[in-house]
Amino acid sequence: MGKNKKEKRSEEVKKESKESVNDSKEDFMSQMAAKLPKEAQDRLNNIKKSLDTFQAKIVEKFDKYIIGVALLPPNKAPLAQQGDAHPSLQPASVPGAPVPAPQESSPTDINVLVLVDDTDSKKMRKDELKTKLTAIINTTAAEVDKNLKPHVKILSELWQGCYDAKYDDLPLIAMSAPVYDTGMLSAIKIAEIHKSMVVKKFEKYIVSYVLAGSLTQGRATKTSDIDVWIVVDDTDVKKMTRVELKDKLRAIIIGMGIEAGEMTGIKNKLNIQVYILTDFWDSLREANPIIFTLLRDGVPFFDRGIFMPWKQLLKMGKIKPSVEAIEMFMSTGESVLKRVQYKLNEIGMEDIYYAILTPSQAALMLFGVPPPAPRETPELMREIFVNKEKLLEDKYVKILERQISIRKEIEHGTKKELSGKELDECLRDANDYLKRIKELFDAIERIKDERNVLHIYDLTATVIRDVLKMEGVDKIPDDKLLSLFEKELVHSGKIPSKYFTILKTIAQAKKDYENGKLTKPEVQKVKNESNEFTRALIEYMQRKRGRELERAKIRVKHGERYGEILLMDEIAFIIHDIDKEEKEISKARINDNGSLTNIERSSLEDLEHALANAKITGKSFIKQPIFEDLKNIFGKDVEILINS
Repeated sequence: MGKNKKEKRSEEVKKESKESVNDSKEDFMSQMAAKLPKEAQDRLNNIKKSLDTFQAKIVEKFDKYIIGVALLPPNKAPLAQQGDAHPSLQPASVPGAPVPAPQESSPTDINVLVLVDDTDSKKMRKDELKTKLTAIINTTAAEVDKNLKPHVKILSELWQGCYDAKYDDLPLIAMSAPVYDTGMLSAIKIAEIHKSMVVKKFEKYIVSYVLAGSLTQGRATKTSDIDVWIVVDDTDVKKMTRVELKDKLRAIIIGMGIEAGEMTGIKNKLNIQVYILTDFWDSLREANPIIFTLLRDGVPFFDRGIFMPWKQLLKMGKIKPSVEAIEMFMSTGESVLKRVQYKLNEIGMEDIYYAILTPSQAALMLFGVPPPAPRETPELMREIFVNKEKLLEDKYVKILERQISIRKEIEHGTKKELSGKELDECLRDANDYLKRIKELFDAIERIKDERNVLHIYDLTATVIRDVLKMEGVDKIPDDKLLSLFEKELVHSGKIPSKYFTILKTIAQAKKDYENGKLTKPEVQKVKNESNEFTRALIEYMQRKRGRELERAKIRVKHGERYGEILLMDEIAFIIHDIDKEEKEISKARINDNGSLTNIERSSLEDLEHALANAKITGKSFIKQPIFEDLKNIFGKDVEILINS
């Protein structure tokens, strides 16, 4: 059977790690020792054999899940004793055993960080996975050397700490000496050191420093580039233009990246993207797919409270491309393709790539999917438009995949030049692709229009049922919806007759949709009129509900203050002083005899929620026991106001 991507990546990483760690361990350890203080060098040499044996055993046992083993700084107490900032890096206990109290670290202890990749753990919870791995790793460590003290950290736990603005684990990892590394420890080390240099230099102007790319997407190998991006606050710049500021900061920050590489000896390329805050915000508003990907996959190593709210808003679907952004993506392909015809070189190939990629992303956006990264676009196109919606043939997705592949080969130098024949084929395929994508846009818009009509009808029917229910009509079959609306609301004079005409138009549009006769003008008419219809019925319900609420209120005077009691089904809300800006609100249970019990403090939010969900008929009866309760609540001088 074929191997999945995770297994293939694991074999590649394992092979690379063996070549760079196991086969060349003497060179590796000596290089690491040279960068440590003399005391640490001696310690590293003394414990090397135990570390090698321990690392080999757990890597053999857990294979792809172990992504890093590192010797923690010497003479350090367990992290939990350092302000209890890092209880997760303490040696974990066997399940069911009591958690030991923090103890001073012994000089003979060999504290070792074990970093575990749990990104594809689906069969058990994260805490269960960590507990089981920790128990086995602790047992293995004790068998190798009783002084070995493993500190197991799962990757999602490390990232979650960063999301929660708890970055204290990062400096510790940066100071550790890797024994086994698939690339993640090196990335954290150089990024953390570079971040510290940047933040120290520019202080309050650094908004966010974020690790991104293949490392945070679970696709990295030992030789992968280390991608970071930085947002700098330029909102109060006065002495230079924003372009000058960006160029100046970028040069300094990239220089610091080179310096960080020399300090750590890490050979992986540190790719640094510097954004000024105003440009980053503009890109976000314009639905730039790169920015969406950075927010989605990025892990903050430093954040002043901007990155995480944006990330959460994107996750919640609150950050959406504008109509202008969609139109821009839709139109880019055709205009760019005209220029391609005059270019018979590598630049032409670049234009063809974007000519078909951006309309593809626009099609996905039009369908309601946030703009994906370029490499994800073909997969999403196939999943949504070919397999699910049956709107596109797979051969067109293969055209997009081929264009992306050719561009990548040229970019990485594996393909030196593009022949005239290949360019002709690309141009021909791109033209065919754009023609087909235009048809796809029409199909998507038609589907959205048709679904809008169904949504409008369902929404209209729901509002009508809510109104009729308020009028005492509970059972409302779909085929009686129009007749009951006319009888109960229009003929009684409660709703103007023009809204019955609008309702018939909406119902007719639904029939036309079911019969395949729905026209675009009809869709637009239904959209416009349905908004007016829904608004009118909601206002009617609000007015009626407001009148019922007034009838359900008891207004009282106590001393120089005025209060209210709102009687609902089984709950009464008490506002002690209606004129006070910060309302003191209580709630109580209404008993069958009319008395109030279980009086407790409440809030305005609680009251608003109850008002939105409670059934209030307006037929509230005041029984004698409640008068005694009013005295207990407001005092003996309470007076009930009539028709106030």
